[in-house]
Amino acid sequence: MIRAGSLNHLLSLQQRQTGRDPDTGAVINDAWIEIGKLWASIEPLSVRAFIAAAAAQSEISAHIITYRDPRVKRGMRFVGDDGSIYRIEAALPDKKNGHEYQT
Repeated sequence: MIRAGSLNHLLSLQQRQTGRDPDTGAVINDAWIEIGKLWASIEPLSVRAFIAAAAAQSEISAHIITYRDPRVKRGMRFVGDDGSIYRIEAALPDKKNGHEYQT
């Protein structure tokens, strides 16, 4: 079981906003809007997991554990108070307690 105290990072959950330039009509993809804030635990990958991720040509560098939240989806990102950006590759039920947490 995960202790709530281990969720010690307040992260901004952001979604890419798509729009059109009013002058040219060109699609604009580079704006991110905050959907909400979530308390999380950030766990860097172990050396073994990092090597496996590299072999699979994955850029995964950390596991982030939060309370389950249906707003969290692939393609979104988390941003930390220090400016760290974590792209969300998947939102999976946590292997220890998938009813309450997600990884």
